[in-house]
Amino acid sequence: MVAAFSASWAYGQSAASPAAATVRGWVTTDDGTRSLEPFTLTVSEDAVGGRARRQVELMPTERYQAVHGFGAALTTASAWCLLKMPAAARAAFLRETFSPTDGFGVSLLRVPIGCSDFSFGEYTLCDTPGLEHFALTYEETDYLIPVLREILAIHPGVKIMATPWTCPLWMKDYSAVPPRAGFPFTGGQLRRDCYEVYARYLVRWVEAFEQAGIPIAFLTMQNEPLNAQNSASMFMGWEEQRDFVKVLGPALREAGLSVRIYAYDHNYDYSNRSDQRGYPLRIYADAEASRWLAGAAFHDYGGHSAEMAQVRACAPDKEVFLTETSIGRWNMGHNLQRTLLGNLEAIAFAPLRHGCSAIWVWNLMLSIPFEKGRPVDKGGEPNRPGGCQSCFGAVDLDAVTQTALHRNSHYYLMCHFSAAASPGAVRIGTGDEGGWFVRACGFENPDGTYGLVLLNKNSGARTLSVGFPTAAPARKHITVTLPARSVTTLRWPADK
Repeated sequence: MVAAFSASWAYGQSAASPAAATVRGWVTTDDGTRSLEPFTLTVSEDAVGGRARRQVELMPTERYQAVHGFGAALTTASAWCLLKMPAAARAAFLRETFSPTDGFGVSLLRVPIGCSDFSFGEYTLCDTPGLEHFALTYEETDYLIPVLREILAIHPGVKIMATPWTCPLWMKDYSAVPPRAGFPFTGGQLRRDCYEVYARYLVRWVEAFEQAGIPIAFLTMQNEPLNAQNSASMFMGWEEQRDFVKVLGPALREAGLSVRIYAYDHNYDYSNRSDQRGYPLRIYADAEASRWLAGAAFHDYGGHSAEMAQVRACAPDKEVFLTETSIGRWNMGHNLQRTLLGNLEAIAFAPLRHGCSAIWVWNLMLSIPFEKGRPVDKGGEPNRPGGCQSCFGAVDLDAVTQTALHRNSHYYLMCHFSAAASPGAVRIGTGDEGGWFVRACGFENPDGTYGLVLLNKNSGARTLSVGFPTAAPARKHITVTLPARSVTTLRWPADK
């Protein structure tokens, strides 16, 4: 059972007295014996600083990027799973996950515009030519929107990224990029004479969601624009995005929408295409296109997150996001001992170190049969042919009971980092980060609290002294023991 924020009990010492300042913490081990287990530690103050053999210092004067938060994709499949749960069980799970007061405060979601490889069918919101035929389908009105409303009632500050997998087929030119055999929603390119109508289509979608009480904060122009064979998909090279954003940006502004647009939304390695390398930077080089872009989005299915640092170095005024990463049968996604530490390091610690401001994992929840209380290694459902049929969600739902849950490494990533960093937090220095097989990532939050995530890759426990910034001569600190092969989050109260 995963504990929520409101739980508080001592770890490694007696509980702090009510008058003593305390640091809240949560710990997860890769052997599964501790799962977001809560604890508290007493803050000490002395001139020496209670220095342990190893130290981490929270250093708010060493400031890096602001952070929007951490989250997952809410596809139709994920919404379907959540709505299959009994109402009380669903409410408890959503509160545990999203509540900033008595949950972990997950603050980001990603939603497809039309179909994806985790929708019930292949469709757009305007499959008959002419925008007069635009309409939300039952996938939006009966699944996505009800769940989004439930989440926003718990955490009104959740920010939503919207992404299309394809434009309506009547807007496509297939001459250079034919569809995959048997998959008519794949391939093609947006016709240049349809730029304006497609921009108005995307505006209509954003307006429809906002009218339903679902504000949209971020938008990318195409999911995996260099992969035209996914289900569904469309090729959109950098020159096309450069020209299209010059139409889309003004269309959103004229509609009075404050959605921030992000370029690219694909792999770090640009699919090893030399003509697409540096995709977002090529668009930024056009001043008119660049003015409409808040940054660039990446997936981690190829290349390395160091590409984010390269892009940020060339365009420091633009943000970089990690918008998709998956676990599944191919990477033993149910085995925490194989995935927990590696996922946290590659998907969170490294991108954050390279300037990333927001991280989304793929499906929040998928349905899988359980055996003896654990999910079988079968791809999560519902899914689409031609897409990922071997993916797992951040959480597995027992396909039979529809109540039992199994939390995978991506869920722990979302929760541990969301507990440390509220929306608007700034990543700060941590002194000894990166040494001794311990990773550290620190944040200063808008409410004056500090958050710290510690990754212990060692096969044995490690004890650290964590110092808190203060102007007083004495040094405030805690001593924390990190279990073997674990992730620990600490939330330090504001200095009074």
